Amino acid sequence: MVSGLFQDIPKTRQYIISVVSIVAVTLLSLALHDLIGYRVVAFMLLVSVALLAMFLDIVPVVVAAVLSALLWDFLFIPPRFTFSIGTTEDRWLLLMYFVIALIHGVLTHRIRVVQREMRKKEAKANAIKYYNTLLNSLSHELRTPITTIIGAADNLTNNKNLSEATRVDLLSEINTASLRLNQQVENLLNMSRLESGVFQLKKDWVDVRELIYTTVQRFEPAILKYRVDVFVDENMPLVKLDFGLMEQVLHNLISNAIHHTPEGTDIIIKADYFEKDLVIEVSDSGKGFPEADIHKVFEKFYRVQGSKPGGTGLGLSIVKGFVEAHHGTVGLKNLPLRGAVFNITIPTEATYMNKLKNE
Repeated sequence: MVSGLFQDIPKTRQYIISVVSIVAVTLLSLALHDLIGYRVVAFMLLVSVALLAMFLDIVPVVVAAVLSALLWDFLFIPPRFTFSIGTTEDRWLLLMYFVIALIHGVLTHRIRVVQREMRKKEAKANAIKYYNTLLNSLSHELRTPITTIIGAADNLTNNKNLSEATRVDLLSEINTASLRLNQQVENLLNMSRLESGVFQLKKDWVDVRELIYTTVQRFEPAILKYRVDVFVDENMPLVKLDFGLMEQVLHNLISNAIHHTPEGTDIIIKADYFEKDLVIEVSDSGKGFPEADIHKVFEKFYRVQGSKPGGTGLGLSIVKGFVEAHHGTVGLKNLPLRGAVFNITIPTEATYMNKLKNE
């Protein structure tokens, strides 16, 4: 990671960094020359070239090696302030210094090139793993509702002797499958937006109570099979949020509760505002999560072992992404007796309806 720090710096600036660094070390060495001697100066310059080789391209490093050798010869090797060298030993020292500086620069550059190539291959492999997982998941999750829709529509079209109750059941199947298909497409689009980083928050004053009930109504009639309780503080102010993103957050959490909770059990949604934070909790009466899985549930494509078929494993990762886009946090914990609770905390502005009207 460190070796790529200056990787995108223009070549001209790399030459400037190279020259300025060697000159700066040389000036420091001149100030300390009487204390450290010219051989220690060589070591200081060599370390400087080695550090530059970790960050810059090969040519600026070669420039640094050549410049440092010339400056060491002219300013430090006796006789000073001349390019002539007094002893054979010093001539060999200068030659060895120059060779070591060049070899170190070239080898370090080669190591950086290999590291970059390995990172590219790793990124490519991860991308292939990502898309294979996505396609494997979608091959089932999209095919199932589509098959249901086609089958129900075919029955409605070709079977004229259906009873009214059967027709209603088939239409209900089409509606449920369509909603499921739409949800999978929304999750894919939302994950694409998160991965690309192109979306921007569209914050406005939001009535949290309206946000919750609007989201819950999207699940009818399936939600009617559960006992859903909503608790919102009666003094809840309006808060600034992106309504669409937070609706998707709640939708995915409620969908998760429905998917993992038996029919007839409780789904509880709470919301409160205190100390400049909006706090939302979504809890259920299911069997909870294995403790070993709690820290993994927000990862893309992760699904708890033994969970019912359905879902791409994207819903909770989208929850995390959209909450963090609001500079908030989301957590999960199992309840003491039964079930689990998701906790969302978002720092946000707040105002009361009367104040907003007066403004």
